[in-house]
Amino acid sequence: MLADGFHDVAEGKLAMVVTHLEMHAKPDVTPMSLPQGVAFRKVSPTLEWYRDVFMRVGSLEWLWFGRMVLDDAALTEILNDPKVAFYTLSRDGQDEALLELDFRQDAECELAYFGLTPKLIGSGSGRFLMNQAIDLAWSNDIERFHVHTCTIDSPQAVNFYIRSGFTPYRRQVEVADDPRVTGVLPREAAAWIPII
Repeated sequence: MLADGFHDVAEGKLAMVVTHLEMHAKPDVTPMSLPQGVAFRKVSPTLEWYRDVFMRVGSLEWLWFGRMVLDDAALTEILNDPKVAFYTLSRDGQDEALLELDFRQDAECELAYFGLTPKLIGSGSGRFLMNQAIDLAWSNDIERFHVHTCTIDSPQAVNFYIRSGFTPYRRQVEVADDPRVTGVLPREAAAWIPII
């Protein structure tokens, strides 16, 4: 456990406060229609498709890097695992969302990745996608649906998850290499987070 007070973070590193949330029963969801011109579909992702959507949804604005540091073989293993499911929302022929549900732990589903590109934010598509995530997760034989988010993700994320029926249960501090320093992401990604 960290003691109270300030703790230095080394140059080239990021420090994030991570909030873990979970639900143990399917909540009531208010049905939501997709905006006109937006379509929901399941995806059998290729490496190129996944990296493109992952980057546009989360890496450039929110420094998602967990999947970007994986080599082709490690990422392909996840993409081809029958216990991991991928969905997207498309507008004008372009995929603009990522929903990744991970059922690899018995009786659990992790909301591994969830997000929209700026083209869909504010359209109601996020609520529709979360409703789909909840329905898809609980249509399997699970006892727990969980997710985590952190302070470099969207500041709306924690409250959105709580409104969706998740309950916070744990907080951690994560320290990692800044992916802009290591070259995993462009230096101009998430300009609102200074590089130190």
